[in-house]
Amino acid sequence: MSQPYDALEVLRGVWSARGQTSAELDEACGTKKSCKKMADVGFDGMAGADGDLRAAWRDRLRREGKLPPVSDGPPRRRGAVEGDGEAGGASEASGRHSVERPESVGKLAETLRQGGYLADRGLATALFVSLSLQRPILLEGEVGVGKTEVAKVLASVFGRKLIRLQCYEGIDTNQALYEWDYARQMLHIRALSEHQIADEAAVDKLFGPKFLLERPLLEAVRAGDQAVLLIDEIDRADDEFEAFLLELLSDFQISIPEIGTIKAESPPLVVLTSNRTRELHDALKRRCLYHWIGYPAAEREVQIVLVREPAVSEALTRKVVAAVNRLRELDLAKPPGVAETIDWVRTLDFLGATGLDPQVAEDTLGAVVKERDDLDLVRENLEEITSGA
Repeated sequence: MSQPYDALEVLRGVWSARGQTSAELDEACGTKKSCKKMADVGFDGMAGADGDLRAAWRDRLRREGKLPPVSDGPPRRRGAVEGDGEAGGASEASGRHSVERPESVGKLAETLRQGGYLADRGLATALFVSLSLQRPILLEGEVGVGKTEVAKVLASVFGRKLIRLQCYEGIDTNQALYEWDYARQMLHIRALSEHQIADEAAVDKLFGPKFLLERPLLEAVRAGDQAVLLIDEIDRADDEFEAFLLELLSDFQISIPEIGTIKAESPPLVVLTSNRTRELHDALKRRCLYHWIGYPAAEREVQIVLVREPAVSEALTRKVVAAVNRLRELDLAKPPGVAETIDWVRTLDFLGATGLDPQVAEDTLGAVVKERDDLDLVRENLEEITSGA
């Protein structure tokens, strides 16, 4: 376990980012107290955490440049939870790290919270089953409710590599699976003598693994359970590409004619997201677990914002959440999601606003309303939207 002084340095880094001083920290926490007193220094709900939480905070601060990077020794896996010491090293002989999995739905929800994602019981249960049974999970929902963020946080807290495939209209297998390195092949051919070119074995080597350029799907199959594969906005891809995914999601294997079949030793965690711009085929859905992520209730949205932006005022957050919920009641082409709520709170906090009146709301609408026609409708209803805020 880290020494108390090390933990206090982590907290001092956080406080420094929030404009607080070491003296204020020492007064609130005491110079020889550990992170058991986190609640006293602005980390409500984390007071019972153990040393692994401190490690997670140190990693986060190092990524944000608020603590110096580790200069020696192997990097510590991020987001370690209780039991990590027993799970680690089980497969060192094979050169692969053992994969950490949550012990219960509650522990998974708490681990995600420590990573900055507040999942409800239903989502945490779906993710727990997906991790435990090694099944892909399809997340559908409104835009901006945190579908993509789930995969990012899962990769972070469990120390897996995030491999992202962003889907779009016209995406094909070459962009998603693999390509041949034609430039390297040409250089290799030029380096061969006439006698070598006539050798069939030499020509066959031109289509060997070293001339293969990995794209996200092949990279994920080779990485296996060391990776989280995010197939983002699958509804934007064509029907043909969706059909191509069936082999991957069924057997986690990819067939390359020149090389053969490459199969994952243990499947990666696959997260597919969809905004429902079109219906997905039943064959794809049958290969996945399914969960719908809707807009959260107002109180839960307040909690989500405070988890993501712990330095902002709770009073301001509640006012913004109330206004956003009124916006969603309007007939908008693109209602604001949770991401827009977080952006609006962050914008107002940056500008030093403590309340939300019609003028302040109009000045900052660009953080929450992203459609030209919607702006006109919102401006006509600003008094009602900000009433009570």
